[in-house]
Amino acid sequence: MVLARLNPLLMLIVLVTTTVIAESESPDGFNASRLSRIDGAINREIAAGKIAGAVALVSKDGEIAYHKAFGYADIASQTSMKIDAIFRIASMTKAITSVGAMILYERGHFQLNDPISKFLPGFKNPEVVIDFNEAGEVIETRPAAREISISDLLTHSSGISYKFMPQPLQRSYQLGGVIDGLTAGDVELKEGIDRLAEQPLLFDPGDQFAYGLNTDVLGYLVEVISGKSLDQFFQDEIFEPLGMNDTYFYLPMDKAKRLVTLYAEVDGLQVSDGTEADIELDNPRYPIEGARKYFSGGAGLSSTAYDYFRFLEMLRADGHLDGVRVISRKSVELMRTAKVGFDWFPGASFGLGFAIIEDLGTRGEIGSVGSYSWGGAFNTAFWVDPSERLVGIFMAQVRPYTSDISYRFQTAVYQALE
Repeated sequence: MVLARLNPLLMLIVLVTTTVIAESESPDGFNASRLSRIDGAINREIAAGKIAGAVALVSKDGEIAYHKAFGYADIASQTSMKIDAIFRIASMTKAITSVGAMILYERGHFQLNDPISKFLPGFKNPEVVIDFNEAGEVIETRPAAREISISDLLTHSSGISYKFMPQPLQRSYQLGGVIDGLTAGDVELKEGIDRLAEQPLLFDPGDQFAYGLNTDVLGYLVEVISGKSLDQFFQDEIFEPLGMNDTYFYLPMDKAKRLVTLYAEVDGLQVSDGTEADIELDNPRYPIEGARKYFSGGAGLSSTAYDYFRFLEMLRADGHLDGVRVISRKSVELMRTAKVGFDWFPGASFGLGFAIIEDLGTRGEIGSVGSYSWGGAFNTAFWVDPSERLVGIFMAQVRPYTSDISYRFQTAVYQALE
């Protein structure tokens, strides 16, 4: 498909002047003047043609201190970004699915060290890859040292990877029709997970971190145990109790106009056709069009900054919000306990669903030990800082991208603390 080219001069003239401000009062715990530096950082990114628009939200002690929209949701139609814009949050779905699994854990359905084959027999007796031919096809495997546990899925230490990521099993995943999670195709979650179960592992379960389809498998586990689709389980157990009224796998048509256009930073900022990045969308109109059958627990949700704030504030408040308890304080405590080391972020490890800062000196950025965070493939990100009682959310829609604005947004928040 041919990409629609955008006029960078139009972007520079118009986008920088379309900031929508939702919060104007001086917030407790922040220097209001210093907090407003966020505006300049995001507007400069828009002016540079790195993003078309964004929504940013910051809260402290459960009170929203900053919630603003910038730029355009769609440049061609000159639709201004609004604070209730809906974004594809991709891997920010993982934290929600992890909480879903913990809900079932608390109800006594399993122990975290149980093998997943107890519920998903296709994963029994896993094999680990040893050798390939020149075409990248697997030619030799060996029995894994042990089976994959539910904990391995939560910490991405199962040996399962992603098809889009450069890794030894990439060709095998391609040949096996493995689905990376974002699909509008006529396929159900069970079929996708069954295909994955036929693949060997990269390494013995528990040996190391490898980002992959673990949380998609976890989502299917939730379906099997609960007897509900993942979509319905989330509605019943998380979204409705927390008042998350704009979070879906596939958007209802009356909310489709609020979905932000997906862009690609390829020779400038251009409307994405879904094929420019390492992660391909079989339909760039996802999550509006398509069969609406595949509920990806690892990447499938779309949401607003405010909805996701409701979810994160529940976690920050040790599992409850506005009188509703979703999971226990002790489960949240376990989730944010670092378990598996990984080299993506210096000074961090991976807990049950997200990264956790362990060493600020090694990390090399201002923040707090014990804060936890993750992001999504289309330039969305969150973090929760229990010690400062902070929640931060940044949402844009572009991939591939070179912008690091989500990190600079976090810096701007911390420098504004009193």
